[in-house]
Amino acid sequence: MQLERQLCMIAIRNEWQKASLNIILTNSLLINGYEEFFKKNDLTAQQYNILRILRDQFPKPISTSVLRNYMLDKMSDTSRLVSRLKTKGLVDVDRNSSDKRLVNILVSDKGLKLLGLIDLELYKLDNLMQGLSEEEAVQLSNLLEKARMSIKTADARLIKEIQEV
Repeated sequence: MQLERQLCMIAIRNEWQKASLNIILTNSLLINGYEEFFKKNDLTAQQYNILRILRDQFPKPISTSVLRNYMLDKMSDTSRLVSRLKTKGLVDVDRNSSDKRLVNILVSDKGLKLLGLIDLELYKLDNLMQGLSEEEAVQLSNLLEKARMSIKTADARLIKEIQEV
């Protein structure tokens, strides 16, 4: 009943709807916590995610399309995010010599230094889930992976149903 009150709902249809709403609400709270954490460094969580991906690929530059594939939020405007990071001096962007439509993105020295500073405090984000034991965190991760597989399967069925109409 706590979720219903929190969302100002009279009733929840079933346990699947309740699970979905719980995930959406928890996601929102986690995102807010992450945004507060990264705000201290004049970054958004999405900008940090891009810097993290670029560092993992360093010294190999990658394009915005490759970057988008690795993003947590596939709906983000990667070009706009990269542009803002370039303005801050955290990434270097150059035209791809073999395909002028593409750009090569590389984390800059300044970006690497900022990531190093953030790394020292990343453990603070773990505190957002401090109410779970390590065993519960493993169980939750496994359940969420199972839920993602269910969603992907449902999406494929839905697309097929739409195409058949």
